Amino acid sequence: MMYNVHAPRVLIAGGGLVGLSAALFLRRHGVATVLVERRPSTSPQPKARRVNIRTMELFGQLGIAEEVLDAARDLAEYQQFAAGPTLAQAERIPFTLPGGVPDWSTITPATACLCAQDLLEPVLRRIAVARGCDVRFGVEFADFVDFVDETDGITATIRAADGTVERLRADYLIAADGASSPIRERLGIPRDGRGTLGRAVNVYFRADLAGLVRGREFNLCQIENADAPGAFASVDGSQRWIFTTTEGVDRPTDEWPSVLRTAIGVPDIPIELVSVLPWEPGMFVAERYRVGRVFLAGDAAHVMPPFAAAGANTGIEDVHNLAWKLAAVLRDEADPTLLDTYHAERRPVGWYIADQSSIRTADLRSMNRESTDATPLADPIALILGNRYRAGAFIDDGSTHTMTHLDLTGQPGTRLPHRRLPDGRSTLDLIKTSFALLVGPAGTAWKADPALEIHELDQDWPETVGISPAGALLVRPDQIIAWRMPSLPPDPPAELHTALDRILR
Repeated sequence: MMYNVHAPRVLIAGGGLVGLSAALFLRRHGVATVLVERRPSTSPQPKARRVNIRTMELFGQLGIAEEVLDAARDLAEYQQFAAGPTLAQAERIPFTLPGGVPDWSTITPATACLCAQDLLEPVLRRIAVARGCDVRFGVEFADFVDFVDETDGITATIRAADGTVERLRADYLIAADGASSPIRERLGIPRDGRGTLGRAVNVYFRADLAGLVRGREFNLCQIENADAPGAFASVDGSQRWIFTTTEGVDRPTDEWPSVLRTAIGVPDIPIELVSVLPWEPGMFVAERYRVGRVFLAGDAAHVMPPFAAAGANTGIEDVHNLAWKLAAVLRDEADPTLLDTYHAERRPVGWYIADQSSIRTADLRSMNRESTDATPLADPIALILGNRYRAGAFIDDGSTHTMTHLDLTGQPGTRLPHRRLPDGRSTLDLIKTSFALLVGPAGTAWKADPALEIHELDQDWPETVGISPAGALLVRPDQIIAWRMPSLPPDPPAELHTALDRILR
């Protein structure tokens, strides 16, 4: 039995997209971590492919957005939808949004991309290791899930592939160990939601389709064919593809090449099957995201259908929310009760996004217009950028908010609106690893407090966030607005410190 001498502050269980992102976010805040993953390597399956604009904003905050875009370069032109009776006959269909396609540069500094999980995970792992994160693949919790949650920390027993057993001490544990999370099961945390929503199968295969799709490149291609209904997803836009269908889920493996050729529309095309994976789309949300010193994140906390492409992205936002809070508590800058706001903030958002994913039809022609049960659909852009926390580490001011369109106007509990600055940066780029105060051009009195990073913006900005030129916005390290003061109070530093105290303690 080996004992860890230099104990990490946070132990992360799970080396997928969420676990690796957690390690990177915590490292950015100076928190020592150990990540353990029972698999010997990163995922061999493409699985999640859409990296949405909010996740890319967070990767931008980490300084890794360009490396992610480089990994996604093969699918840079494969953003559109197509549909037809076969892949050979399919035509692109217009991309529409309920309120029209926005000028993206006005709402985000980031660019969304398609990057298959088996390409993205190695990038995150490499960067995490290069930045000093302790990342251990081929390591699992011994004896199913062996850890003890004590009043002063977590004690976990882990076993490496060579049989070496080590006992680790940490302050906190993040369970990013997937939909079937052994840690969640060990803690006895129940889940609720809409449950299983049917059955489907992903057929991952190799075939040279580059010439066939040239000029009609697509992200997803819907096959409207009674003999082979389903949809193709581009993995690399050339040789690697996934066909998803709800028909014939249990058919023998040797029958799939014939089905694929029917769907492709080329009867003699060579096909190499890589894997056939049946799965059940469903909505399952943990009733608690925190138990003691253990926090659930990603699929361990919320399972949702892929129809809104939100699963992994929502999980990455989970750990972005949690990382700064853990860092503040570990540095004694905040009361440990701050950590309760992780559940208070992320669980309602996780539920809402999972529910919205569950009611979206898989039909590419109507997925943004119609729900499966008449439940109102949120605007797709609002679902990505525009959620508002109901309660948590911020001071609510009673302002209104909607999800029928992107509604970011400075409300506490929402993401700071993007605004391009004269030097080319975004307002989001002003937010580093601590709280920041953004003030109008008449807010000089706020600068009397040198303990806080303060940024003065131009005369056109205050009106867009609901304050006067002398007002201020207090923004958390996760780019969420914590407090809004519309005008200049009699004693700005005192008012600011009172607000910070309420938020952190």
